[in-house]
Amino acid sequence: MTQTTASAPQSTGPRLSRRGFLASASLTAGAFTFGFNMLAPQAVLAQAAAPEVNAWVVIRPDETVTIRIARTEMGQGSLTGLAQLVAEELECDWAQVRFELVNPARNRSRQNVWRDLSTGGSRAIRGSHDYVRRGGATARAMLVQAAANGWGVAPAECSVTKGVIVHAASGRRTTYGAVAVAAAAITPPEQVALKDPKTWTIAGQPLKRLDTLDKLNGSLVYGPDFTLPGMLVAVPRSCPVHGGKLKSFDAAAIASRRGVKQVLRVDDATVAVVADTFWRAKSALDALPIVWDEGGNATASSETIAASLREGLSAEKAYVGNRIGDAKGVLAQAARVIEADYGYPYQNHAPMEILSATVRWSAQRCEMWGPTQVADAALDEMAKAAGLPATACEVHTMRIGGSFGRRLYTDYVRIATLIAKQLPDTPVKMMWTREEDMAQGQYHPVTQCRLRASLDNAGEVQALHMRLSGQSIFAYHAPSRITAEGGDPIVYQGLVAEGAEMALGYTFPHLLVDHAMRNPHVRPGAWRGVNLNQNAVYLECFIDELAHAAGQDPLAFRRKLMARHPKHLAVLEAAAKGIGWDSPAPTGRHRGLAQIMGFGSYVAAAAEVSVTDGKLSIHRIVAATDPGHVVNPQQVETQITGSFVYGLSAMLYGECTVKDGRIEQQNFDTYNVMRLDEMPQVEVITMPSGGFWGGVGEPTIAVAAPAVLNAVFAATGKRVRQLPLKNTPL
Repeated sequence: MTQTTASAPQSTGPRLSRRGFLASASLTAGAFTFGFNMLAPQAVLAQAAAPEVNAWVVIRPDETVTIRIARTEMGQGSLTGLAQLVAEELECDWAQVRFELVNPARNRSRQNVWRDLSTGGSRAIRGSHDYVRRGGATARAMLVQAAANGWGVAPAECSVTKGVIVHAASGRRTTYGAVAVAAAAITPPEQVALKDPKTWTIAGQPLKRLDTLDKLNGSLVYGPDFTLPGMLVAVPRSCPVHGGKLKSFDAAAIASRRGVKQVLRVDDATVAVVADTFWRAKSALDALPIVWDEGGNATASSETIAASLREGLSAEKAYVGNRIGDAKGVLAQAARVIEADYGYPYQNHAPMEILSATVRWSAQRCEMWGPTQVADAALDEMAKAAGLPATACEVHTMRIGGSFGRRLYTDYVRIATLIAKQLPDTPVKMMWTREEDMAQGQYHPVTQCRLRASLDNAGEVQALHMRLSGQSIFAYHAPSRITAEGGDPIVYQGLVAEGAEMALGYTFPHLLVDHAMRNPHVRPGAWRGVNLNQNAVYLECFIDELAHAAGQDPLAFRRKLMARHPKHLAVLEAAAKGIGWDSPAPTGRHRGLAQIMGFGSYVAAAAEVSVTDGKLSIHRIVAATDPGHVVNPQQVETQITGSFVYGLSAMLYGECTVKDGRIEQQNFDTYNVMRLDEMPQVEVITMPSGGFWGGVGEPTIAVAAPAVLNAVFAATGKRVRQLPLKNTPL
């Protein structure tokens, strides 16, 4: 890893000095902040350029540069990547860069100068790269203008290197810290030029992360560790059957227990014990007699849910996500049809940091300290539960110890606020137990898929029909986004006809991708990678089946189908070359391939495995990714490697089963993850082709399972069509 460092010299110009600037300005603030909003009116820009406005960049007299980060940092490294983009255009000294997180109420009070505060769909960088770069470039232009004004020269005659402004013709120089206050009086330019990525010196480099030190020295405070004077701790429990109700509880049975302050009905489905410590609240809750009204969903099981989905595989009616020609008609007349059914189970996010939020409510104001991926939505949810206007509320965002999509939902914020509202003027930290966290999840949706394809005499695919059956995330969380023709658009991730997000990488003469929506009572949610995960398994494993049926090499078979999809093919070829596809594997080892497009990036994987006495060993995975641009190569490599841990854990072990209407897996003893000795060597190939911005946090998860499953078939001759792999003997 490399880190750019430099010491910034003091101003030496005869007409411009730090003292002169400070004396000439009627400002006594110790720092100047540059605000930038491409869409804001001029009045807002002027306000954002005032010393009291903190937007993208803060520069202090000691040359420290603080960059504001609006997106959530949950271990993925986007905090550092975003800072690199700003710093690149700012031309500051990276060794002087610090960061500060943005809160939603503050953003709204400045007419959303920081824009979108949500973090999901691998969008932290690709969704904000343009305007954060412009924020840095605008700040640089204002600083240079301030120096040029002081020297009486044109800004174009000045240059900047690592926060030092130089007028070469006169030999004068100064620093950002010296001119920051003077720049406060300058109107931000309406247009700024952004650097060509080919010239980047800070962005595009494997710089060390800004958010590492406080993790290593233990000073970082996560949500469950946060404290306030006089704080109490609340531990809630909701009906274990989703959709069930809280019938009654016997508060008197635990009222005399040490430390217990209150036993509260939170809402129709939730009770909470409030005590002076977490352990006392939890212990009392465990002893609390509770009667649930579990309702009709109490009879549901994994078997009844699976039966509903199987019915959907052959149902007459379905939403259509992608259609070319007449796949059903061709299949009905075809002489040779290959058919297979696949299935993907519920998965739990299971982040190491359990859900928590600390809320202090009063009749005038409500504040929350806690982790969330959607700060704006959390603020609105808290305000609603608090019964206060959003202008009287604030969410103090915190860095997160893992989330994987779980904190895209604000159910825990609502519960924490409803508890605090019953204890006015008292800070209350609401903490879920691990068991409650896993029982009240927003799970990866359960689905099944029936694939049918016809092959002609030459082994060419004539038609493909993919019938998806299962849950819709939008049906639960955003029903207004369900359309009459396609239903839930995110169901078809990786399978759509075209576009910059999730385009299918194969061309078929006749194609039908449709969805029979079946929504069991167990809540689905956006689990890292979302629907791309199962769609990649269904598509890529079935393509392998077709290649085998046609008697063709899986790579050669794909090449013919991918002729019109060069970016998809490029990453597949790179992964295949990296694994040595065209040369024999080591004795006893076998290989498999997979590719997909997701979250704006093209990804592929090639796996090398062995199966000995029924035991699978995954030796190597070569992963190729084209995300368009790479902001920090080291972080991209780390993200991709980590995504394989997540994806392979799901493939090997990840499964939430339902019995008596409730999720059975309550902790890591029954919801297993990969161990270190099971992890393969991951070799990362990044091949950014430019011209677009893709994500890297999620897409490669999707190719982990199908690449390994195709290698398992090569090793054993067995097709694993139902995950997780632990349920299938090899």
